[in-house]
Amino acid sequence: MTLFDDTEIFMAGTRGKKIFDVPDADLLLYDNFFNKEESDKYYDILLNNTPWREYEMPMYDKIVTAPRMICWYEDNYESATGEDFNLTPELSAIRESVEAETGEHFNAVLLNLYRNGNDGVAWHSDKEGKIGKNPTIASVTFGETRMFRLRHKTLEMPQLEIPLFHGSLFVMSGTTNTFWQHQVPKTSKRVLPRINLTFRQVKNK
Repeated sequence: MTLFDDTEIFMAGTRGKKIFDVPDADLLLYDNFFNKEESDKYYDILLNNTPWREYEMPMYDKIVTAPRMICWYEDNYESATGEDFNLTPELSAIRESVEAETGEHFNAVLLNLYRNGNDGVAWHSDKEGKIGKNPTIASVTFGETRMFRLRHKTLEMPQLEIPLFHGSLFVMSGTTNTFWQHQVPKTSKRVLPRINLTFRQVKNK
């Protein structure tokens, strides 16, 4: 999959670990959780080998095509068409590193591909459904830096704006999903593709 002919040069973070002191949330950011060599490798493999697909979602009184592409992987998961979507070796290796750092266990991952600045995700909290109340969600970014915004649902306070760099790990836990919404806004800038992996623990019973 070739989306731009440009040389792919991605911004690096501060190489630090940051805890955000905000109410009703547990937020932790690791810049350069994966080094550039690892991040470049995973970006290339995931961009070109993932069976990306578009999907439709309800918006107000109509069904629209979401402005991004996705792919779902889950342990012991088989789609309705019989396709095997167990985690690939690369996704398993990424998960192992994330689990070792966070002390959490994840059995599924949603991959999002933001192809350009026209792709994004609107304000939302993740549906509790299979992930339960107050889940831990670990988000890994490869590729273009895009802004990640959060806003509190009830308190009058400034929004958080967090740039997620190539190779970063961002963890949302505690009551974050209950009290906060998040988005990835679209941008008019000409940007390269961004791949985002959101690891989670799903319950099938």
